[in-house]
Amino acid sequence: MNPRLHFAFLNVGHFIDHLLPLVFATAAALALTREWGMSYAQLIPYATPALVVFGLGALPAGWLADRWSREKMMVIFFFGIGASAMATALADTPLTMALGLFAIGVFGSIYHPVGLAMVIQGRSRTGIPLAINGMFGNLGVACAALFTSLLIGVSGWRAAFVWPGAIAVLLGVVYLTCLRYAQRGAVPNSEGNGVAKNLPAFTREMLIRVLIVVFVSTALGGLIFQSTTFALPKVIDERLTVSVTGVGWYVFSIFALASLGQLVVGYLVDRLPLKGVFLVVAAGQCLFALVLVGSSGISTVFASVAFMLVVFAQIPINDVLIGRFTSSEWRSRALAARYIITFSVSATAIPMIAWTHNNWGFDAFFLILAGVAITVFGFVYLLPRVEALQKTS
Repeated sequence: MNPRLHFAFLNVGHFIDHLLPLVFATAAALALTREWGMSYAQLIPYATPALVVFGLGALPAGWLADRWSREKMMVIFFFGIGASAMATALADTPLTMALGLFAIGVFGSIYHPVGLAMVIQGRSRTGIPLAINGMFGNLGVACAALFTSLLIGVSGWRAAFVWPGAIAVLLGVVYLTCLRYAQRGAVPNSEGNGVAKNLPAFTREMLIRVLIVVFVSTALGGLIFQSTTFALPKVIDERLTVSVTGVGWYVFSIFALASLGQLVVGYLVDRLPLKGVFLVVAAGQCLFALVLVGSSGISTVFASVAFMLVVFAQIPINDVLIGRFTSSEWRSRALAARYIITFSVSATAIPMIAWTHNNWGFDAFFLILAGVAITVFGFVYLLPRVEALQKTS
């Protein structure tokens, strides 16, 4: 398949992978609480199993991709997540909703270890490609709130699962067709042009320190990311007096603007010492989380843009680190290990949101996130200078 066309499929896949799991977050905040007669804190824990499997499923998905085929795993991803979303639209109780979300999580877990390994594959500079791909993921986060709120207003919450699901299945059909067409006369396995060569030498100490920083910072960063992307529709709903669609537009605008942070960081990590960039990003997360404490009205919107800018900015940094010290043959498994930790820890975000919101409100929530961010800063400070990692496979 043409590399640009393949990259486009991977980007759209990332968009869908972040959109569908968050449809429930907006639907719960704006519609399901009234329809099912439950409070926000009572309803959102039903999404927890989906977030857990979204992380746990990354390991078998990465193993299959490395041992079998990354392209075929992406086909399964498109068909599986699309069909699961359409089935979730049939839910009529919190339990059946949880089952539908669980299926979305199972197939959604395929994307990160497989799709990101394909984005990195064969590239010498990975910052910008990962940043572009990350922007599509973040636009999926942004559009989840916008599309769901618009469809709730027009057709109800079920349509918010049906339409993206149908599009995902259609994309699976087109992707599979393109793969079969490209395989005529092509090399069957695309791994060959992505095998790592001339990887820099690492001391055992450096490798251990990098691994610790990667896994701890991504776990805690994942907690911040999942918490804010899930809770922001409710934060905007409480702190601004706007309609249902108004909440969707505000959340979309915040996430869309903040996604530009990935492009900036992607450019910087290919040209500047990665450690310095990472420290600035972590410090910014702590600062803007504190600014959100006690905010209200339009100041909440501006502070949210700044906070999400640095939250999104962390995402490509960790993936660049993975790409710079792993070979192509086991990169999907390395990314799977990163995401299984990240999303498993981030599954605690929903209980944390429910607990803090029910007892103290969102000010306590942002104070906790500030504490998590300063912990990330401390671990990043331990990162060795990684100029030696400026090249990858």
